[in-house]
Amino acid sequence: MASIGDYLRHLVDRGGSDVHLKAGGPAFIRVAGELEEVAELPALEAEDTARFAEQVMEQSAIDRVVRGGEADFAVSVRGVGRFRAAVFRQRGAIGMVLRAVQPETVDIPSLGLPPAVRAMAEEQRGLVLVTGPTGSGKTTTTAAMLGHINSTRRCHIVTIEDPIEILHEDRQALIDQREVGIDTDTFATALRAVSRQDPDVIFIGEMRDLETVGAALQAAETGHLVLSTLHTNDATETVNRIIDLHPPHQQHQARLALANVLRGVVSQRLLPGQREGRVPAVETLVTTTRVREFLIDADKTDQIPDAIAEGSYYGMQSFDQHLLELYREGRVALRDAMRASTSPHDFRIAVRAAGLAA
Repeated sequence: MASIGDYLRHLVDRGGSDVHLKAGGPAFIRVAGELEEVAELPALEAEDTARFAEQVMEQSAIDRVVRGGEADFAVSVRGVGRFRAAVFRQRGAIGMVLRAVQPETVDIPSLGLPPAVRAMAEEQRGLVLVTGPTGSGKTTTTAAMLGHINSTRRCHIVTIEDPIEILHEDRQALIDQREVGIDTDTFATALRAVSRQDPDVIFIGEMRDLETVGAALQAAETGHLVLSTLHTNDATETVNRIIDLHPPHQQHQARLALANVLRGVVSQRLLPGQREGRVPAVETLVTTTRVREFLIDADKTDQIPDAIAEGSYYGMQSFDQHLLELYREGRVALRDAMRASTSPHDFRIAVRAAGLAA
């Protein structure tokens, strides 16, 4: 009889990112962004997925599924790895999706991230945001940034996560990791208390609502380095999302606060690699005097992409600039670069201007 460990081991052996376990059919895994059937292992029935859930869920997660029909949590499987699990009810049966989580040992250069990411991790105070759609590598990037801080700075790091995905051991830093639903009720509750815990660095797993955004801005204003993530596609959308969370009469004040504390935005998209699994395309925004002006003035916010494209001196790069570099190096195919580009038409012109076949 197959166990959930067999499916997770198959996922890891194939270098996949997610495994889908659904009653009434075979399991599927996602490899390089594409779903493929797991033909080597048995198809699943309702009793199988229910048994798998019982193997990995603690009572608190079981209670959440009983009450609300779903639960998210992290689980470690000895000899296999650590995974972020989503368990939910579908058509009366239990369904599961488990995502493989990179080990904490991954570092910023090995991820192919630009030097600006390391510079942002070395900020002493302010707000740094990592953004992108689901599955774009935000967790891995923030873990690498926290790992860099942990290895280079004697400080106190407090993380607030839902769930805790990557476990960090104390190195130079002292790290306390708090999980929503187990160690604290909500992100907002934890953020209200965090200032009394003497933090130097605060990591917020995701800024989901106005209360969390407000607490993050306040923590950054009071001298802490705050790292967090948003499900936004680029720097301009990130700024607009944060401002739009505020009521209209508070938006100018929010712009002033954001301009005062924002140190940078790292936005990511993952592409299939030509010689490796998946390759991150990264846009980096660094808050310069010019960018700060665009943050404050609502009529100039749409000029942020121009500042990024022209800001290489400060470590900035646009998606299309990085995609062109990745294509020039042969790390991604032209088709995939075009698909991920902000402006496929302009990207094709840039490819031709660079003397590359298009």
